[in-house]
Amino acid sequence: MKKHLYLLLAGLSFTVAQSQEISDALRYSQNNLNGTARFRAMSGAFGALGGDLSSINVNPAGSAVFTNNQMAVTLTNFDTKNNSNYFGGTATEKENSFDLNQAGIVFVFNTRNPNSKWRKISLAINYENANNFDNGLFSAGTNPNNSIANYFLSYANANPNKNQLGIPLGFIKNSNYFELNFADQQAFLGYEGYLINPIEDTENNTVYTSNVPAGGNYYQENSLYSTGYNGKLSFNAATSYNDQFYFGLNLNSHFTDFRKSSTFYEDNSNPLGANDQITRLQFNNDLYTYGSGFSFQVGAIAKVTNEIRVGLAFESSTWYTLNDELSQRLITVRGNSSGELPQEVVDPEVVNVYEPYKLQTPSKLTGSLAYVFGKTGLISIDYAMKDYSNTKFKPESDAFFNTLNNDMNELLDNTGELRIGAEYKIKALSLRAGYRYEQSPYKNALTVGDLNGYSAGLGYNFGSTKVDLAYSYAKRNSQQGFFNQGFTDGASINAINNNVSLTLLFEL
Repeated sequence: MKKHLYLLLAGLSFTVAQSQEISDALRYSQNNLNGTARFRAMSGAFGALGGDLSSINVNPAGSAVFTNNQMAVTLTNFDTKNNSNYFGGTATEKENSFDLNQAGIVFVFNTRNPNSKWRKISLAINYENANNFDNGLFSAGTNPNNSIANYFLSYANANPNKNQLGIPLGFIKNSNYFELNFADQQAFLGYEGYLINPIEDTENNTVYTSNVPAGGNYYQENSLYSTGYNGKLSFNAATSYNDQFYFGLNLNSHFTDFRKSSTFYEDNSNPLGANDQITRLQFNNDLYTYGSGFSFQVGAIAKVTNEIRVGLAFESSTWYTLNDELSQRLITVRGNSSGELPQEVVDPEVVNVYEPYKLQTPSKLTGSLAYVFGKTGLISIDYAMKDYSNTKFKPESDAFFNTLNNDMNELLDNTGELRIGAEYKIKALSLRAGYRYEQSPYKNALTVGDLNGYSAGLGYNFGSTKVDLAYSYAKRNSQQGFFNQGFTDGASINAINNNVSLTLLFEL
């Protein structure tokens, strides 16, 4: 079988078709529990309390609870441990990083009119790392049935389950990688790497078969490492009426930078015949996503009595504009009954730069209740609702996005999140604890499971300076498919996050 390998000069390729997944949408729709150490120690249950710079990310009315100007800076150590199980093969991968998790300032302006019931206006600016993307995941095991060749076949055969014709062999032979859309590029890689064969060596052939020897028991490894962040900068304004009702507004600027590098390896020891067949391979993908977005929040807090506070807040969708850059590389080794052949390296040395696209994340509604025991302590409860089925890629007129949006509407669900926090003061010392539960965004609750988290911390008031320390723990299980079609086998992941935060707070 004659092959042509197009090795292109390193550069940029501009194409319009790409392959987003539901997991990409969830990456920007879900936020970790981040913020000041006091906020994290109480599991973020601040919707009816305010008085903390991170509380304005739950309820923007919270800045009007401040009695004086304050500035806070938070450093966090993020520790992630992923336990993987892939067809009985177990592996563990850990990642650890430090980050400036929060920085903000609030200014309080008291009214000079003693007869006015509008007692104060507060203005705040607060930055938070809404999501830390530093992560590592390694899975390994022996697949009894499926080879990654099925991934490349699904694109080359254009999903025969939908009665669509495959890609003509002549088109693959006579095209350069950079000229193709994402789907055709996958077929190109599979063909040039000898992973798939046409059933007829003719220009009009549209049906392909695997060139991996049958028999199952394919040993496979999947490594995935990511870095980056999803930052949120909030511009806040709030006011207090009669020191009983508080109203606030946030205008939020979002910016994201995400890099993911994945490596899939497969080998097999199945018997080989006279014809060349694949004995092992490695498939590399490097994705870079960056962009910005906007959202707003409105909220109110009511002091029902001196002890009881209630809060209500609405957070709009975040409207993102995102850009993707992708590069791919495939290495294969063939063999026959006489032995192995030199490896084939299909490396187009091309970065696919896709057209910008839009993502609309779901909005969120939060109701809160708190009970304050004078100056000695408090208990606070937040409950938030978010409907992930409303997540949308745009433009919706795009056929691929329309299909993906329909899938999200069918598979994703309306969720609830419960946060409970408590604080007890012993003179200048504060003791804190919290609990967090978040429902799965999936209706099946298996693709991504429910989240359970616990937290604790303490703080010390030196007068004009305060120091807070917090520890938070979160655990979530998931089923992570390695590829989105053709070869959808994946590992069961048990993800555990242990974070330690330190906040320095200064009264100005």
